[in-house]
Amino acid sequence: MKNILVLVEGQTEERFIKDVLAPHLWSRGKHPIPSVITTKRVKSGNDFTGGFTGYGKVENDLRRLLQDTAAVSVTTFIDYYALPSDFPGMDSRPVDNPLGRVRHVEATWRKHVDHPRFRPYLMVHEFEALLFSKPDELCNALSQPQKLDKFKAIRDEFASPEDINDSPITAPSKRIIGIIPAYQKVVYGALVSKRIGLEVLRNECPHFSEWLGWLESL
Repeated sequence: MKNILVLVEGQTEERFIKDVLAPHLWSRGKHPIPSVITTKRVKSGNDFTGGFTGYGKVENDLRRLLQDTAAVSVTTFIDYYALPSDFPGMDSRPVDNPLGRVRHVEATWRKHVDHPRFRPYLMVHEFEALLFSKPDELCNALSQPQKLDKFKAIRDEFASPEDINDSPITAPSKRIIGIIPAYQKVVYGALVSKRIGLEVLRNECPHFSEWLGWLESL
């Protein structure tokens, strides 16, 4: 079994790796191990994890993970939406479509870290984009089937859920909360994505599918 270390943004992404991605990859001889970004280290007790305001904390954790020579690769599972401006590539993003901008940041980041076992992955635009792959599962999980038409209308505006944009008003998570205020990422994120299933997620979200295909090929 090949270990793959995945630096994730928070508990939702951690649960997604454990509950959705890992069972799929186990049958292919890969074992993804999530590690939540450490925001503060303490001398005793548990470190503070989840959420970050700058690139420094992320790079520190990446360098630590890359020291594990037993891992075949180190990757990330982090939102592009609201990514801190000091991330490699953020200040030189081209005028392009969202995916082109994300690919630029990923490529610059990979070059900056400069390690053969590192490949970054940024979600376009954030984790909640995945949930628009099958809106009925989101509505059913929150017992709000009457809201389905609103989610379908949003989904139909875009070629892919990954194209749902990154304004503070129209980002995927903001749209969900605007329709169903009871939505909580940590409670429902991994649950809904598991109900949707990886096959649908990869069919709807090409950048996610590309990353998953790379994981399978390791």
